[in-house]
Amino acid sequence: MSDIVCVTSSRLCGEDFLSRLESIAAARPRAIILREKQLDEGEYSILAARTKGICAKYSTPLILHSYTRVALSLGVNAVHLPMGILMQTPRDTLSRFSTLGASCHSPEDIRAAKGMGCTYVTLGNIFPTQCKPGLEGKGLQFLKECCINAGIPVWAIGGISVRNISSVRMAGAQCACIMGAFMQCKDVGALMNELQGGEDYVR
Repeated sequence: MSDIVCVTSSRLCGEDFLSRLESIAAARPRAIILREKQLDEGEYSILAARTKGICAKYSTPLILHSYTRVALSLGVNAVHLPMGILMQTPRDTLSRFSTLGASCHSPEDIRAAKGMGCTYVTLGNIFPTQCKPGLEGKGLQFLKECCINAGIPVWAIGGISVRNISSVRMAGAQCACIMGAFMQCKDVGALMNELQGGEDYVR
């Protein structure tokens, strides 16, 4: 099973977004998190329905983001929530998802997410990233300590690339989340191969 998770951002995509999603799904990552935070609930629901069909074609797990009602209406049993939304969502709603993730930035966040029933957390940003200019990465020691103490799987996010993914794995992260590279690379399949088996690859 792959330990690479694609987090989407259509704003970074230089081609038709659904075509890019199909290429990513065909590469069989651990999951695709359909982030798309700029969309309202109605727009997101339409995109999520289309993405669900693409992911089903390749048996690639789909995790929806933020909109629990959309996930439930589409029969998607996996959702990822920012901490603010997670803490405000009723527990009986959260319990309806077999995969429940949260965006964490501290050990305190992780403990709170675990207490709300999360089955994994993303933790970032580990390295500096163009998505958050000017923000320093929290580093590998921070990631390692959080992985040791989390009690649930930690998926690292932020600035992860072929050049540093080996160190992320060694720090204990179960998965590595990649956004920009998947949205902008010329060959999704080649990128996936590099991330999964070419940790020492230098572009």
